Amino acid sequence: MKKIEVKATSKNYPVYVGQNIFEQIPVLIEKKSLHKNVFIVVDENVLGYHLKRIKNIISEKMSKVVVVEYIANEKSKSSKSVEELYECLIKNNFGRDTLIIAIGGGITGDIVGFAASTFGRGVQFVQVPTTLLAAVDSSVGGKTGINYRKTKNLIGSFYQPEFVLIDTTFFKTLKEEEVVCGIGEIMKYAFLGDEKFYYAVCASLQNILKQKHQQTQNIIEACVNMKASVVKADETESGLRKILNLGHTFAHALEVEQDHKIKHGHAVIVGLTCALYLSYFKGILSAQKLIEYIELPLSLQNRISIDKCNIETVYKIMQRDKKSREGKIKFVLLSSPGVLYLDLEAEKETVITALEDGISHFI
Repeated sequence: MKKIEVKATSKNYPVYVGQNIFEQIPVLIEKKSLHKNVFIVVDENVLGYHLKRIKNIISEKMSKVVVVEYIANEKSKSSKSVEELYECLIKNNFGRDTLIIAIGGGITGDIVGFAASTFGRGVQFVQVPTTLLAAVDSSVGGKTGINYRKTKNLIGSFYQPEFVLIDTTFFKTLKEEEVVCGIGEIMKYAFLGDEKFYYAVCASLQNILKQKHQQTQNIIEACVNMKASVVKADETESGLRKILNLGHTFAHALEVEQDHKIKHGHAVIVGLTCALYLSYFKGILSAQKLIEYIELPLSLQNRISIDKCNIETVYKIMQRDKKSREGKIKFVLLSSPGVLYLDLEAEKETVITALEDGISHFI
């Protein structure tokens, strides 16, 4: 079991990565002197495969354990779902001496983390990501949130967990489309890291797609280390942490325009393609580098499909992105892996062209 330390301003905590390490949760709870009143929220898909395993392990040495099923999708990532979690907590007499554990993908982690940050003005919280996407990105760093009025993650908080446990055994039940989602975020880190890491991701892509354990775990550890260093420097996204939004301004708008029929990780791959085009149109990225770098997201284009979309609508949704200022869209762009530019603006016509060119590969 590998241990990676996240040193945020508000709290330091470990991320554990390994195979068959879920069984270590009771030991970790004991070791960290966490509360024994445990409220577990589990993605319905995970529950179907692992209910017995979860109950057998978590019930050990705990004072109280309640397991709640959550139907995880973008439409249920809502204030209504948060209220339902509050009601369940209250009904089962949970108070401030509660440990909430989220077991599932990024949506589950986001919404349960938000509930934990607000119930009783904040209770202890543990993340157990069960998807590749959540493992490499959303489970680490303390971002929590819900969607509101067709805007992704508009309401939320920064709230760090007590620890994150990434058991790669959970990934064995993932469908290929979910693995591709995780690779979308891994591709983002490929562009955020240096050229050595970029080429390492390119070389490992097929092995990750086939879920070869060692290569996958190595990449997960590298991504978590990278995110940990960013969070240490900028926990609340006032500066450097904005680089983690590479491709996401395009991706989030596309998800909303498609009424969430496209998965987040797939939208990120499309968004990265659009960001590469925009970097080129802004004169930041050379034509030669555009041709080279675009091969990475396009290597999965046959595994992603988009319904015909309204580009003008996508642009309007981008304008109400929570990172926009005075209606002006702020972009993260790049000239090479590890060389990023924050808060750049672009003319509407240029953005529209980047959207058209990027999306055209996936329709």
